Amino acid sequence: MESKRQQKVARQLQKDLGEIFQRELPHFFNGAFITVTNVRVSPDLSVARVYLSFLGTKNKEMLLDDIREKSRAIRQSLGERVRHQLRIVPELNFFVDDTAEYAEKMDKLFAGLDIPPAPEDEDEEN
Repeated sequence: MESKRQQKVARQLQKDLGEIFQRELPHFFNGAFITVTNVRVSPDLSVARVYLSFLGTKNKEMLLDDIREKSRAIRQSLGERVRHQLRIVPELNFFVDDTAEYAEKMDKLFAGLDIPPAPEDEDEEN
């Protein structure tokens, strides 16, 4: 269970990283639309797990590797934004958020199921 402080810091990091990816550094990633879907922060606020969703790109793993290579510049931009709010700028670990794809896969599985109607018991009517 995350503390209130962890939750507040995670929300702030998500907002700031989203703005960094959308406004400050979009040219770093060839115009791919990158969304920060979730951020989880360690209890000591030194490590942040950042979950990203991508649009406008075919190879997500290659883009994720590119983001990891440029994480120093991303962290520096983040540090400029949060320098008055956090004592330590967290180390950023990036991951692909595949929640939407997983949900779509589950929807297709459920749509493909053939569920017969429940048999009607005559005993329940009497």
